[in-house]
Amino acid sequence: MMGAYIEYADASGYARQVAVGGVLGALIIGFKRAAFSNEAGLGSAPIAHSAVKTKHPASEGLVALLEPFIDTVVICTMTALTIVIANPASWAEARAGESIGGVTITSDAFGTVLPWFPYILTIAVMLFAISTVLTWGYYCMKAWTHLFGRSRASELTFKVIYTLFAVAGSLLTLQTLIDMADAILFMLAVINIIGLYLLAPVVKRELNSFLEFVRARKAGEVDAEEDQEPVKTTV
Repeated sequence: MMGAYIEYADASGYARQVAVGGVLGALIIGFKRAAFSNEAGLGSAPIAHSAVKTKHPASEGLVALLEPFIDTVVICTMTALTIVIANPASWAEARAGESIGGVTITSDAFGTVLPWFPYILTIAVMLFAISTVLTWGYYCMKAWTHLFGRSRASELTFKVIYTLFAVAGSLLTLQTLIDMADAILFMLAVINIIGLYLLAPVVKRELNSFLEFVRARKAGEVDAEEDQEPVKTTV
């Protein structure tokens, strides 16, 4: 009797370990793909948002909060639901262990009701790839010029290096590129999250200032024209 109880306890403990391991594994994969999708927490989006003109930087921060929600929660959820509901053959093969890209599965899923959709998706993926190369080139150049100056020679040096890396990247396998991207994004997240904690008091002060301004404007205590004088923020 005691032996059976011990065997049951061991089996139960093993099942819990498997369940916890599965949940943690799913969370890790989800975090990796989410960071790759919306770049939340990496510190890249502020480079783009810093180019706006506003008297209240916190207002731009609130706008930036919508990006991960729309990108990941809305669009990715809609895509996932479409794949699950359409249940294309490529999705079944992927669940069976076949190595099939997400774009292929998405194309097949939408193609079940829109036969012409794969062509639209192909164009969208091409445009997305081009825009990603250009966007990250802008981000990297801003970081480069911040470190090495904004001279013409400095910018030209960066463009040459960036172009060489882009060509070298096209020669690598997709999985190698994904692994490299995950490693680099992880390093960016670690550095940026440390900065977030250090700058939390500044963010809180700016947010409170903006919310107070909004309250005063709604109460008619502030002229609407006061918010029409933008202040450009630069990187």
